[in-house]
Amino acid sequence: MGSDLTGAAPATWCPSVEARAPESVVLGVRSAAAGRVTYLADPVPASEVLGSIPAGIEPTRVLRFASHCVSNCVNRRGTDCAPVDRGLALPPAADSRAVPRCHLRSRCQWWQQTGVDACHRCPAISTATFREDELATLAADPSTTPEQLAAWIAASA
Repeated sequence: MGSDLTGAAPATWCPSVEARAPESVVLGVRSAAAGRVTYLADPVPASEVLGSIPAGIEPTRVLRFASHCVSNCVNRRGTDCAPVDRGLALPPAADSRAVPRCHLRSRCQWWQQTGVDACHRCPAISTATFREDELATLAADPSTTPEQLAAWIAASA
């Protein structure tokens, strides 16, 4: 992953970005069946894999990308990232005793913001949403509050 040439503290990274974000790397592969992420052992520059994705397939449909957090991101709320707060309203995607292996963790904004709770939900959070998954669409919408997510989950139970 890139380094900060100014000597300042390393930038935090977002674990859910668009494929062509600056310095984007592949964080993991999305499962076709459940949409969950299986994390790669090491980062792979997005530029090395984008050309191998067949035309007509959105890269975020099959891969999960990470890149530097940016201050002008629509998901920023001060120094915090709103998607991870919304994600905490979701049920954990993983066994609560196990934490997915992730090469990004030491620099991950979500980890720094909420710790292990973010890791349990991260495999289920998607950069791209698809009409057939209403909960994922709500969770990805910057205007959705954690309370709205909790109410939707309660009403769907």
